[in-house]
Amino acid sequence: MKGYWIIFGSDVTDTEAQQEYGRLWAPIAEKYSARLKAPNAQTFIETRDTRRVVIVEFPSYAQAKACYDDPAYQQAMVLALRASSREMIIIEADLG
Repeated sequence: MKGYWIIFGSDVTDTEAQQEYGRLWAPIAEKYSARLKAPNAQTFIETRDTRRVVIVEFPSYAQAKACYDDPAYQQAMVLALRASSREMIIIEADLG
């Protein structure tokens, strides 16, 4: 089964931090064969701060966890958390 990060985020409030995160994320994504899978439509029904949903697909749950634990990602994550508020879960599934 595949692994997924599902990220629920607020609006981006620091665009410079978001851009730097994107720059750092690119080689990390390549290393772990991560692919962004943004939903086509988003309807937020029961939420307080979520304005964006991002789904990141990995070939396996183990790779999803390893990517999160990678020191390079941990450094990049600081910028992501500066750019916006977010919550993330890691799941094992086959979302198609």
